Amino acid sequence: MSALRRFLLPLVLLIVGTGCQTSPDAPDDATAAAPLAAKYTSFQLDADVSDLSENQRQIVSLLIEAAQGMDAMFWEQAYGNRDSLLQTIDDPQLRRFVEINYGPWDRLNDNEPFIDGVGPKPPGANFYPPDMTKAEFEAAAETNQALDDLYTMVRRTADGALTAIPYHEFFAEPMTMAADRLTEAAALADNDGMKRYLALRAEALTSGDYRPSDRAWMDMKTNELDVVIGPIETYEDQLFGYKAAAETFVLRKDLAWSQRLSRYTELLPMLQDGLPVPSEYKQESPGRDSDLGAYDVLYVSGDANAGAKTIAINLPNDEVVQNEKGSRRLQLKNAMRAKFDKILVPISEVLIAEEQRPNITFDAFFGNTMFHEVAHGLGIKNTITDRGTVREALRDHYTTMEEGKADVLGLYMVKTLAEEGEIDVDLMDNYATFLASIFRSVRFGSASAHGRANLIRFNYFQEKGAFSRDPETGTYAANPEAMVRAMNDLSREILTLQGDGDYDAVANFIAQYGSMPDQLQSDLDRLQTDGIPVDITFEQGRSVLQGLDPATASR
Repeated sequence: MSALRRFLLPLVLLIVGTGCQTSPDAPDDATAAAPLAAKYTSFQLDADVSDLSENQRQIVSLLIEAAQGMDAMFWEQAYGNRDSLLQTIDDPQLRRFVEINYGPWDRLNDNEPFIDGVGPKPPGANFYPPDMTKAEFEAAAETNQALDDLYTMVRRTADGALTAIPYHEFFAEPMTMAADRLTEAAALADNDGMKRYLALRAEALTSGDYRPSDRAWMDMKTNELDVVIGPIETYEDQLFGYKAAAETFVLRKDLAWSQRLSRYTELLPMLQDGLPVPSEYKQESPGRDSDLGAYDVLYVSGDANAGAKTIAINLPNDEVVQNEKGSRRLQLKNAMRAKFDKILVPISEVLIAEEQRPNITFDAFFGNTMFHEVAHGLGIKNTITDRGTVREALRDHYTTMEEGKADVLGLYMVKTLAEEGEIDVDLMDNYATFLASIFRSVRFGSASAHGRANLIRFNYFQEKGAFSRDPETGTYAANPEAMVRAMNDLSREILTLQGDGDYDAVANFIAQYGSMPDQLQSDLDRLQTDGIPVDITFEQGRSVLQGLDPATASR
């Protein structure tokens, strides 16, 4: 039985949402695993789908099944043989933690191994041979461009040379299964845009050509159900940031909320013009076909389910499609609400000054997160120094800088739109909630692009006096005027670094601001002592969705 078959069979049968890790030398005592598991708190994806049509409910079931193929792929990309690891673990809590992390490395602790005898996580995960060096890869890629393609696994030939194997060949079994389910779903879809997208995405999974389906996904406007599926983000590849990891989001659109949000995408050109950076760094025009919507998560798998959970999506990543059509920003309402209630509010009660705690609001959290995603469409996608795209020039540092850009430009957008009368907010709510959110996200660790970006912003904002810390209470307070100055200064710094595409300058910037201060670590330790979880895990699947018969699509 092939490794992928061994991955896929139990995953198709087991429609659950998270992964665990452990090791042969892991302790048998469940008590030893408890502190690891306590980093997460559970949240049930129990959305009510009973009001969907029969065809739509069947589509949801088919999409959940297709997601299992992406889960099998991601296990191989992130670690290797899932079963060979899980079979060594008897402790159910350790198994759970292994599943959450898709391997024996703690994603919320800088990918530190949590099993005795397990070495460091390879920066390139399992996308590349473990003995491959950067220099070897770069030399080989000069004559074989397929090696740095988003959709290839790098392996060695019999004579030791590096070769690129397309995903649709390397992962033929799970990708074909997922494509078949998407084709079945397309036949049931009564929304023309959804039908076309599902059919094209099925073709993409078996051909490796994703651009037509990305365009079709951008063209969907009236669909109530949605799915993001395939190799998408490059965070898992921390060696080069080249390889896209497999994932799935099965979603239901909140049509009423989405209609209210649509106005903001029309304002992107005005916001681009106002960026606090010289004109050459904002000469690109954001796509006017961008879409902003609110969704409930029904199911996730693969990269979307590993470690910290996503609360908003900005896609597609393809710069060509972005420049043609813009991007879609999906706000995941139920996941966002879970993180606010279960994590952000408890954090604020420990680390935010008492007088500013009333300013920690869900509306501000939703707004900051939403405009973070919109802000991905601002700025610059191609360097002004003939170094190619920003992604190509910055390689493994790209995601950290891009997430940092989106965070700070999201706050810039809130302030600008409030001053233009486009939104009615109390900016103090946004500033205080923004500060509290830094503490939430920095706990993801420096191995996470989001964690690194928040650590950089904490140090940069502290240097600029954007907040103060009371040594007696150990709480922090936002200083509005200084925060605005820091926001503009950091926006200018990041956009300039991106536009210049100077890899060494970016590396130095990250090294300067990306370390954990002792005081901050001490304050974060207080959160752990108080039992405040770092992130959430999902209870998910057909059995928890209200109105979906778990047996209707079982195979």
